[in-house]
Amino acid sequence: MSTEIVTPGFDTAALKPRILHLGFGAFARAHPMVYLSEGLAKAGGDWGVVVARLNSGRAEIDALDAAGHRYHVAEADGEGATLREIGVVTGTLHPARDGIGAIPDLIATEAMSVILLTVTEKGYCARSGGLDRGHAGIIADLAAPQTPGTAIGVIAEGLARRRAAGLGGLTVLSCDNQPENGHLTRAVILDFAEARDPALAAWIAETCTFPCSMVDRIVPAMTGDSHALLESLLGRPDPNGIVCEPFRQWVIEDSFAAGRPPFAEGGAELVADVRPFEEMKLRMLNGSHTMLACRGQLAGHVTVDGCMGDAALRAKARRLMLEEQAPTLSVPQSVDLDAYAEALLTRFANPRLRHRLDQIASDSSQKMPQRLFAPALVHLETGGDWPVTAESIAAWIRLLAEGRGSADPRKEELDAAVRDTDPVAAVLALPELVPAGLAGHPGFLPGIRTAFAALPDTVAAG
Repeated sequence: MSTEIVTPGFDTAALKPRILHLGFGAFARAHPMVYLSEGLAKAGGDWGVVVARLNSGRAEIDALDAAGHRYHVAEADGEGATLREIGVVTGTLHPARDGIGAIPDLIATEAMSVILLTVTEKGYCARSGGLDRGHAGIIADLAAPQTPGTAIGVIAEGLARRRAAGLGGLTVLSCDNQPENGHLTRAVILDFAEARDPALAAWIAETCTFPCSMVDRIVPAMTGDSHALLESLLGRPDPNGIVCEPFRQWVIEDSFAAGRPPFAEGGAELVADVRPFEEMKLRMLNGSHTMLACRGQLAGHVTVDGCMGDAALRAKARRLMLEEQAPTLSVPQSVDLDAYAEALLTRFANPRLRHRLDQIASDSSQKMPQRLFAPALVHLETGGDWPVTAESIAAWIRLLAEGRGSADPRKEELDAAVRDTDPVAAVLALPELVPAGLAGHPGFLPGIRTAFAALPDTVAAG
């Protein structure tokens, strides 16, 4: 296999702590840091990154310190690999090691300009488009805002300290897979700030920006096989390294409050409206991923590329994308959805990724609304057909009923619901799960019941 090696093409000694990345996991290492590295190589600058984890991940942060903040990203497929050394990280923080106030204090430094977020859907502590005031972490943070534990509380406290220091606002840029993620981020932070200090909320609203963004790169969790692949390419182990696909895309709303890092120079697209791109990705890529994660596990598969070797599942994925998801989208004329779908199927079949279905299926209660419920409502309102969508939702409920559901923030509720004599109705009746317009549509519940009954009576434990 041919390997191209790319080293940092910029002066790492010139970097300053201008970006904070909260939730620095595998995706962050393989996506925004690659764009920044490429951008610095082309445009120069001092845009260094301090990376932080809030709860788990202290060992990973310590390991990054031990490696001098350097790590490698292997972009691999069946044809070859590009190995990139990433040198944009200037420091690390973890509350358990550095103290609860360390991250808010960093936010309140003069050089800080951008906060990047990859904290997953549940990290926003959101409900119905705003802050979930009943969330245990939010209750605790509002009771003691100077010692926050949630990402929302940490950002609000950092901005409060920044305001008190007489500094200006900054940019909070979400990189998580949620519709209009920037609007949601702004809403939950302003709701939190309003609850603790209306004057702080007004200052944030006036001085900070919250761009929406769409991110796309398949980055599976590292396994023994992927570590072995990375070692074979590098010639030595890299415990901090990541293996991912070659494809990457980042579309960002061009709204920065305190300077713009060289993301565009690194290949990101800066646009006025991200929504068409995010809906295309959330439905066609993420929606089909969720379908494969649920239906594929029922068929005994373990990874996405395994599903692509199953002719029936590959056909379902293509039908979901082109016949059920694409008709619900409004995209620029320059976008070829047929070509996009075929490219996705090729990416899914990448034998180097071994993307586990149970990883994709985690936190499904947070993912269903944008990936499958939203297009189902479109079809019900327009008279369209949605059999694969219905089967995907039914397969998720079947996995739960079989006791094979992945980690989920609503696990207790879901487990109780699937013990009901009518598990389909019980799950879909859970509060704040199904959008009101869909839950109240007379065709929705019968459609899922029919699909549930049509699933195989005996499923394979993959």
